[in-house]
Amino acid sequence: MKNKAIALAVASILSTSTVYAAEPTTQELMDMLTKQQSQIEALQKQLGKTDEKVKETDQKVESSVTAIEESLSTKSASNTTIGGYGELHYNNIEDSESIDFHRFVLFFGHEFTDSIRFFSELEVEHSLAGDGKPGEVELEQAYIEMDLSDDTRMKAGLFLIPVGIMNETHEPPTFYGVERNPVEKNIIPATWWEAGAGFNTQLSDGLSADFAIHSGLSVPTDGSKSFLIRSGRQKVAKANADSLAYTARVKYTAVPGLELAASYQVQSDVTQGALGADANLITAHAVYNSGNFGLRALYAAWDIDGVEAEVIGRDSQEGFYIEPSYKINENFGLFARYNAWDNNAGDSADTEKKQTNIGINYWPHENVVFKLDIENRTGAQDGSGFNLGVGYQF
Repeated sequence: MKNKAIALAVASILSTSTVYAAEPTTQELMDMLTKQQSQIEALQKQLGKTDEKVKETDQKVESSVTAIEESLSTKSASNTTIGGYGELHYNNIEDSESIDFHRFVLFFGHEFTDSIRFFSELEVEHSLAGDGKPGEVELEQAYIEMDLSDDTRMKAGLFLIPVGIMNETHEPPTFYGVERNPVEKNIIPATWWEAGAGFNTQLSDGLSADFAIHSGLSVPTDGSKSFLIRSGRQKVAKANADSLAYTARVKYTAVPGLELAASYQVQSDVTQGALGADANLITAHAVYNSGNFGLRALYAAWDIDGVEAEVIGRDSQEGFYIEPSYKINENFGLFARYNAWDNNAGDSADTEKKQTNIGINYWPHENVVFKLDIENRTGAQDGSGFNLGVGYQF
């Protein structure tokens, strides 16, 4: 471009020189050359400024592209979340001592859009899994959630069943006591997940409803674990889907600090075609927090049809617990919990088990907890001792 401008300047000199019909004087030639030299220098300066502007524009474009790429990368990263929780337990009940890293869980989530999300949990139980090992590797959650409207959303995949207090919220810093309560463990039975589709809708401020259709339990039909609810969890591992289950829940949270909820589940055959035993579960719970005082209470009961379950007294299985607590300050909290449950409640024999736990939680951080509780077992079981634990979530 610079060469072209210089050529134009020279052409201008030549064209100008043809205008003079007479022989120019030396002075006139010098004036002409000086004038043309000034013109050439002016053109060169203009071309230099143009080059600088082109370079500045290129730099701005490059900076904009880099900023966009960084923004897209940051946005993609911010849409993906990683979390988890874990807990280590030491149990000393009736001189039977054990230490166990009970759970190690990783959470992965991703937000595809403002209305479409993915959630998952991968868990290792008892630290070591494999043939002859005590632990298991389990996929506890893996589902897609979509907003259907401002008040209604649906999910499909593998998810926790909406029953009880702890089944959906069971991270160690969120509850008192080293071990999860035995009522929600043996009657509900938490942690309990199935595969299917579910819906949640806000009926009004503080009033919501859940409904889910999903895979069901498959309880054993013989042996010592016959018709025991906890033994019927299939964990969606090539699960028998001969009989699906349906769960509904209503939850009330309009009063600050108060949660009331009730669930109902029906399954046409809890043996998945083996015996044809209908089963129904009802749960009801209350959670109340006022200042430093807290209270949890829950009742759960199964009703199972069929002669086979009735003969061994497991046509009825029920339990309840009540747990008052007091937060001394943001770091320390005390609790007491009374549990009573019976997986043979349909039998005339005294098969009810009872358990009392009293203890303390210490939170050095809201997501880290150290626990100690004293445990006393009575009724159809006996034993006493203590439990120590540490847990976290992030």
